[in-house]
Amino acid sequence: MEGKRQRIHALEKISSQPNFWDSKESAQNILREKIGLEKKIEQWESIQKDLEEAETLLELAEEEDDSEVKGEAEDLLDRLSNRVRELELERMLSGEQDPNNSIVSINAGAGGTEAQDWAAMLLRMYLRYCEVKGFKTELIDRQDGEEAGIKSAMFTVEGDYAYGYLKAEVGIHRLVRLSPFDAGNRRHTSFASVFVYPQVDDSIVIDIKDDELRIDTFRSRGAGGQHVNKTSSAVRITHLPTGIVVQCQNERSQFKNKATAMKVLRARLYERKLKERAEEKEKLEKTKKEIAWGSQIRSYILHPYKMVKDHRTNLETTNAEAILDGELDEFIQAYLLSKAA
Repeated sequence: MEGKRQRIHALEKISSQPNFWDSKESAQNILREKIGLEKKIEQWESIQKDLEEAETLLELAEEEDDSEVKGEAEDLLDRLSNRVRELELERMLSGEQDPNNSIVSINAGAGGTEAQDWAAMLLRMYLRYCEVKGFKTELIDRQDGEEAGIKSAMFTVEGDYAYGYLKAEVGIHRLVRLSPFDAGNRRHTSFASVFVYPQVDDSIVIDIKDDELRIDTFRSRGAGGQHVNKTSSAVRITHLPTGIVVQCQNERSQFKNKATAMKVLRARLYERKLKERAEEKEKLEKTKKEIAWGSQIRSYILHPYKMVKDHRTNLETTNAEAILDGELDEFIQAYLLSKAA
């Protein structure tokens, strides 16, 4: 903690200089670092305070032989343990992009309508997870299936270490259940892929030339009312040198959709640039496999029994409903801990 306090003191000296705001980007980075350090110190001081309170309660419970006070102390210690674990996980999230906001993409795979319904279930699961974590989300693209579910969806996630946490979900997700779309009520297996990109900080320069872009507009096929459907407000941008295609149809304004699509393109190009610059690191794209049997990172089995199992860590639970309702912390933490080990 002393090292962090010294760093805050140094940053305060820098921010008090008359020419501090001459470079807006540099000033914002310094303030962001200072706020982050102050938050860490505040968290540890709060934990220390609660730990002292728990010790006092345990001593009181022992002196008075009071089981109620003892239970209160044990509950406090359990909460402290979870908080320390979360901070330990954040310490492990030391990758260059881990603190960033993120962009999540979900695509239905083999299985037709079944897979599209499964992709929609995953979309709900991740939106619920983000809600519980206090992350802010915005759906920027959604392609509905012909009968049910979605063919694909993309949304942004804003919050501390959003990318660091959600990168644990990159891969193929497999569902086994009795199909609600099968008249014979037979068991079906469906697949969907999840990919996560780090959102690019505005201070990072990604050079995109106008002549490298092909921009197409089209009518939105999603929700939004008659106005959206009658105007070509949706935007698709193709980056010609790399072949990367992004699109956005969430807003009624073509201008806003273009701005959001450019943000996604910058994130995609930044991720590509990082991989080229650090070839010795694990390449994110290697996690993209055929969306089919044998390549899944996690299985969600709803019939003939209920179980969710992560094939990377072997962690499993029978509480499938809770997982599908967004309670993913245990799985994400297990993956991050295994990577750190």
